[in-house]
Amino acid sequence: MKLKSFLSASLFAAVLISCNQSKTNESGKDGSGKRIVIGSTMLSMQNEFVVNVSDEMEAKAKELGVELITVDAERSALKQVEQVESFIAQGVDAIVMNPCEVEASSPSVKLAINAKIPIINVNSETSTIPTAFVGSDDTESARIAMNYIVKKLNGKGNVIMMHGYMGQAAQIKRDKGAKEIIKANPDLKLLAEQSGEWDRAKAMSLTENWIQSYGTQINAIFAQNDEMGMGVVKALEAAGLKSKIIVVSIDAIPDALQAVKKGTLDATVYQNAKEQGGKAIETAVKAAKGENFEKEVLIPFQLVTKENLGEFLK
Repeated sequence: MKLKSFLSASLFAAVLISCNQSKTNESGKDGSGKRIVIGSTMLSMQNEFVVNVSDEMEAKAKELGVELITVDAERSALKQVEQVESFIAQGVDAIVMNPCEVEASSPSVKLAINAKIPIINVNSETSTIPTAFVGSDDTESARIAMNYIVKKLNGKGNVIMMHGYMGQAAQIKRDKGAKEIIKANPDLKLLAEQSGEWDRAKAMSLTENWIQSYGTQINAIFAQNDEMGMGVVKALEAAGLKSKIIVVSIDAIPDALQAVKKGTLDATVYQNAKEQGGKAIETAVKAAKGENFEKEVLIPFQLVTKENLGEFLK
């Protein structure tokens, strides 16, 4: 009797697992029963935040039972257009694009729409409106960062801004948001601004140049992403100036969170890679199936300081 009960329970568990697997796999198929294939072109797989978004896209695709083909645009809008052309030729069911540039990546959107393939922009934008956008309001992220600097400086001092890759939506919008706050605080002066191209090593070199030019005149540096923020911190530490200069950046990547914990980075602004990546794939799958989906999914930013760091550390 015990053996019979064990076999019955085992059979029931096997059937249950099989049903659950079948349900997952079915969700990844289109109306004709064919497995959905999504092409993904990412700005740069050398950028930690972009990799985090891509990893979440991969995880969500696996969960939903769809095939995801990911390629690296290597910061080249021209390469990105060619990659989208290749996806169209392969006959993918949907495309997710993390745009390299607002204007130069826009032809990719036009190509996909003309081919009647849904294209979802994730994390960054193009001037041509895609099928859907999943990301966050980059203007708001810069407002959050700069307002923190205003508070720490009591509204008075010299600020330097390090831009990301020029022409990309995040760079344009973070510039806009930061300058709104600077304009609203007349005693805050923008001492210098230049691009560090989202890159840690370039940010370190650029900061070294600023130290030589301005030295102790600098009261705060706003880096438009954490990769650059880490480069800024390293240069300031080497010059013995970190304790005198406030540094704030955006993304809340693991290195930045640890730097906030150590006190070398004053604050970062959390951008939710998990939500962006997951929602992008969910939206792409719905669009591929012809189901209803949100045309714009905006995920809020959050300021991270030592006070609330525990909420963001894994």
